[in-house]
Amino acid sequence: MTTNFTRRISLFLLTVLSLVFASVNALAELEIQITRGAGNQAPIAIVPFGWDGNVNPPVDVAGVVAADLQRSGRFAPIEEGDMLQKPTAGVDVDFDDWSILGVEAVVVGKLTQTGENAFSVQFQLFDVYRGEQLVGYRMPATRGTLRRAAHRVADMIYEELTGIAGVFDTQIAYVTARQTGDQRIYALVVSDADGENEHTIMESPDPIMSPAWSPDSRRLAYVSFEGNASSIFVQTLRTGNRIQVSNRPGINGSPAFSPDGRKLALTLGGADGNLDIHVLDLASRNVRRLTENRAIDTEATWSPDGRQVYFTSDRSGGPQVYRIGVDGGTPERVTFEGSYNARPRLSPDGKKLATVHNDRGNFRIAVMTLGQSGVLVLSTGAQDESPSFAPNSDTLIYATRQGGNGVLETVSADGLVRQRLASGQGDVREPVWSPFSLDR
Repeated sequence: MTTNFTRRISLFLLTVLSLVFASVNALAELEIQITRGAGNQAPIAIVPFGWDGNVNPPVDVAGVVAADLQRSGRFAPIEEGDMLQKPTAGVDVDFDDWSILGVEAVVVGKLTQTGENAFSVQFQLFDVYRGEQLVGYRMPATRGTLRRAAHRVADMIYEELTGIAGVFDTQIAYVTARQTGDQRIYALVVSDADGENEHTIMESPDPIMSPAWSPDSRRLAYVSFEGNASSIFVQTLRTGNRIQVSNRPGINGSPAFSPDGRKLALTLGGADGNLDIHVLDLASRNVRRLTENRAIDTEATWSPDGRQVYFTSDRSGGPQVYRIGVDGGTPERVTFEGSYNARPRLSPDGKKLATVHNDRGNFRIAVMTLGQSGVLVLSTGAQDESPSFAPNSDTLIYATRQGGNGVLETVSADGLVRQRLASGQGDVREPVWSPFSLDR
């Protein structure tokens, strides 16, 4: 292998090597800790929901809602023991009692069992100072969907009070590694945004990397190194069916679904190691080369309108972000601040670009507003990587290090709210936030 070849694939292999963790342990569910909250967290009351059904309620709906809103870092739910009243219907709310406690908004509701496996979730959100109802809603649920219904309640409350769409009823995918005897096991895992309902999508003794959601949240594309060679698979979550869509000679990496879900942008490199961006049509399996340069072109991501592809390239001497029309043309450089900007990810609203940015020798997550100069460094680690926007464009998730382990963190796009999602034991890497579900 020549020195030139080694240099040319080093950028891509850095991503692969980040998955070969120094130490791995048993996997546990994600545990979320707020490490930084917004300066003024609004006091809010989530009154325990009434229950009309057999035995005990399957899910503490009010508890889930309160945890979601507290975890956002923007609200401070009061303790149940501090509540002067516990109404379950709006007609029983005494606004003077809540005003005394300094509560700005109060949520009341009821969970009713309507069948053997059928429930109705009803809630009302009130503005305490104006004494007015802001939201009132009723939705059906089953035992299997009650927790999701609670997340949807939190989403509606969050959006009404902040003007920002809530993302509690979304999912995240990530890669984990654990040691089993003499063997290292990699897994592609999906969980709810709060770390609950964690389930393994794919498990292998070979490295897994670069998961990417389809726009309908029903499929994941990822890279697997089965047979000591990189291949790209697309897996349907509900059925578990997986299809190998690219196993060309050389490197197959960094898949990204187009906004219509019909194509993948991916990195391909033949025997000579020349990495370029290609577009794969998933129906025909036809591949079209998008960039042609002796430089390393990798880590593609689509603009929300599907007209452009952003990617990392070292054609200017160091990793920077470029964009090119989906029909080809001359790539245009996008990032100029700093010597290193890689792993580009666009916000779903198309206004912001997140990168891994060299900040005084530390690799951190930074965000820039497209069309404007300057970057805002959001993370504080030394080896932060893999930024991914939430579907509301207001929050990002990324991977960092805590002690000897890889953990995930989320941060608001303004840097004011930060949370850590630790697995308890083991390493977690390559997070990607799901889009909103179609039935939202």
